[in-house]
Amino acid sequence: MFNSNVLTLTLLSIIPFISQQAVADNIEKPSVPKNIIMVIADGMGPAYTSAYRYFNDDPNTIIVEETVFDKHLKGLSSTYPAAISGYVTDSAAAATALATGFKTYNNAISVDVNKKPLLTVLELAKQQGKKTGVVVTSRINHATPAAYLTHNEHRDNYNEIADSYIDQGIKADVYFGGGRKSFIRSDRNLVKEFQQNGFQYIEQYEQLNSLDITNPVMGLFADYSLPWAIDDNNKHRLTPMVNAAMKHLALPENNDNGFFMLIEGSLIDWAGHDNDIVNSLYEMDDLANTIHYLENFVAENPDTLVIVTADHSTGGLTLAVKEEYIWDPTVIRTMTQSPNAIAIKIVDHHKSANTLPTVSKISQWLNFSLSSDEYNQLTQVQADYKVARAAYELLSAAEKQHLADEYKTPTFVGFYQKVLMSIIDTRSNTGWTTSGHTAIDVPVFAFGKQSEFFNGQLDNTDIAKKIFSLLGK
Repeated sequence: MFNSNVLTLTLLSIIPFISQQAVADNIEKPSVPKNIIMVIADGMGPAYTSAYRYFNDDPNTIIVEETVFDKHLKGLSSTYPAAISGYVTDSAAAATALATGFKTYNNAISVDVNKKPLLTVLELAKQQGKKTGVVVTSRINHATPAAYLTHNEHRDNYNEIADSYIDQGIKADVYFGGGRKSFIRSDRNLVKEFQQNGFQYIEQYEQLNSLDITNPVMGLFADYSLPWAIDDNNKHRLTPMVNAAMKHLALPENNDNGFFMLIEGSLIDWAGHDNDIVNSLYEMDDLANTIHYLENFVAENPDTLVIVTADHSTGGLTLAVKEEYIWDPTVIRTMTQSPNAIAIKIVDHHKSANTLPTVSKISQWLNFSLSSDEYNQLTQVQADYKVARAAYELLSAAEKQHLADEYKTPTFVGFYQKVLMSIIDTRSNTGWTTSGHTAIDVPVFAFGKQSEFFNGQLDNTDIAKKIFSLLGK
């Protein structure tokens, strides 16, 4: 006999389950970005973004204007390497952490402390069918791009690393940066090998606009790193490279799976090593221009995530080194050439005329007027060099080896450059604590889809782990 009470009880018992399942089926699964852009500002500690804010400030307004970095700040990241290397990282270990989620020893390129290869986020993205690319201002086989693209026990194995870009399988669709000397060699022409694999090859920025966007491309725009931004024929050269890369990576007709791109403002670090505030800030400006471009890209492609961070801080940059409460970037803003470029001009003039250029000529190159005391510092360079050279000759062969480049005859460029940088540091009240790296935390910025994922205090390995999770690993 049919029992209506049993039916009623049965229905009442399963309705909650049905309702819960229906709700679950309608719940939107966590949204993941289709495109991921990782931007590394090599060497850019917190003092660099502060310095850039004041450098970028309009002195005719009351407020200090917000920069593109300020508006996207999410938190901080620790940078220490594996315990075997202590607390201060180099770029290779830091890039490995950012690319793989694992700590390793300094100089390692995406291998662990036992020198075993580690999967990188770029490699996983490629395995998933995404387009991939690297756009850097260093050579493309330098520590940071290499850590995303390959595996090697030491970052200085430049030719081995370049060879691996073919021998370990081609892992990117776009390679833009420097490094011709490693890719076109007497023993092997890797450019031709890439061309045999369907790649276009270019060497001039102007060629970026005439590429076939349906084919992969390698652009090597310098023998080693690119020139300093302030000295380059395009002071914002990173943006057109990124724009050209986007045309290859982002078009649905090329690939509807999205893309992963690594961008590195590489030379911020090099300027920090030189204790060169001028190049530091113009390299920062080049990167900031690119981030503005990426903001516009994300506005038009909201399924894109951009993460910006540094691998470490370089130079121990200090704003206001003396007891005066002043940091003044006025003379830095006026400059149109790097201290290195001006030092070369001074040396070339001295060679041809056997005398130092006039104070007015050097002031013209600097784009600000030198005082007599500042000019006198430059007149002492030749004498100071002779004293230093005499001391050098008394050193042992091993000691000389470490100083050989600085004392090669007949160049005085490095000596004049140091004097010029000292003059600019004194005028701006800029200080430096080291020519190496420091162990301080670095800022993390993000915008676009799931950018809130990068809020708070992170470790550099967390950044890779979060990217892996967004890629579904």
